[in-house]
Amino acid sequence: MRLIRARAEDAARLADIRVAAMRDSLMAVGRFDETRARARLLDNFTPADTMLIYIGDLMGFYVLRPRTDHLYLDHLYVKPEHQGQGVGRQVIAHLQGMGQVIRLIALQDSAAAGFYAACGFRLLSSDGLDSQFEWQPE
Repeated sequence: MRLIRARAEDAARLADIRVAAMRDSLMAVGRFDETRARARLLDNFTPADTMLIYIGDLMGFYVLRPRTDHLYLDHLYVKPEHQGQGVGRQVIAHLQGMGQVIRLIALQDSAAAGFYAACGFRLLSSDGLDSQFEWQPE
C-alpha cells in the first residue's frame, strides 16, 4: 500500500469516489443526494489532510484531521469494486499504528459502522442516524 498526499486538483475525482462508496448506504436510509454527498467532501477539502490509497491503482482515500486530543478520521472511502479486499483494514491498521486516539462518525447500522466495530472501535453515541466511534491505543 502506498499513501500519497492529495493535491487540490484531486478534489473532484475524490468526490466521485465518495459518492460511489456511499450511494447504497445512503439510499438504504432514504438520504442519497448526490449534490449533498459531493459537497460534504468538497466544502472542507484540505489536501494536507487527505491521503490517496494506492495498491497498484488508486483504491480510495482518507481524510485525517489532527485535533488537540485525538485524530479525527473524517473520511475513509474505498472504491466499491475494491471493497471487501482488505484495503480499509490496511488503512485502519496504519492509522492505529500512530498510537493516538482516533474518532470518527459512521452512518448508524451501516456496513461502515460494522467495519469500524470489527476494527476495535467502540461506540460512543448515536443520534438515530449517525454513530460516533472511538479507538484508543492500549
